[in-house]
Amino acid sequence: MPKTPPSILLLLRRELIRLGDPRRASGQQAYMKSVMPYHGVATEPLRAACREIFAHLEFASHAAWQRQVLALWRGARFREERYAAIALTGHKLARPFQTPAAMPLYEEIIVSGAWWDYVDDVASHRVGPILRDHPAPMKRRMLAWSKSPDMWKRRTSIICQLGFKRDTDLRLLYACIEPSIDSKEFFLRKAIGWALRQHAWTDPAEVKRYVAKNRARLSPLSIREALKNL
Repeated sequence: MPKTPPSILLLLRRELIRLGDPRRASGQQAYMKSVMPYHGVATEPLRAACREIFAHLEFASHAAWQRQVLALWRGARFREERYAAIALTGHKLARPFQTPAAMPLYEEIIVSGAWWDYVDDVASHRVGPILRDHPAPMKRRMLAWSKSPDMWKRRTSIICQLGFKRDTDLRLLYACIEPSIDSKEFFLRKAIGWALRQHAWTDPAEVKRYVAKNRARLSPLSIREALKNL
């Protein structure tokens, strides 16, 4: 009987063990305050390993792609393996799948990942492009997420337009900030300031106006971040 070929996760784990540095791993884990351990692989070798292992993958359908991503995400025992799952969401063959139909997958990653290294990547590089390409349904979803009990969905709604520059929908941005504008959560305060600071590169006068109007409600952290480069 022929042997079953090793899974993508197993292939990846073997390569990351080979590339890993235990001393680096302990520092990474401490820095990220992570319960999940690291292999100790730097960013570029990790990307190279993903490119090599994912090079021959094929996805017959959206469902097949999602199964591969979730097999990595749910089966991961090390943090880099979850980074690889996020990398797989951006595989070139997955471009046709970047539609609102992918949002339940990204929602699972955001909610179960529940930390900035996962969430910020997905928010800006996956959710944002879907918002750009499918504005009507995605605006409704981001507005709903902005009021979610889940802090990371709120953060996603605020920062998903980071790369939009002049295409930023300010009405949507401000509406997504509003439910969290007086939040005590550090990651929401930081997200508000980050989103405003990013838009300030394009329209500094508008960001100054918004901060001045809402100074009494914005946290000092949000104000400091928003105006940092002005």
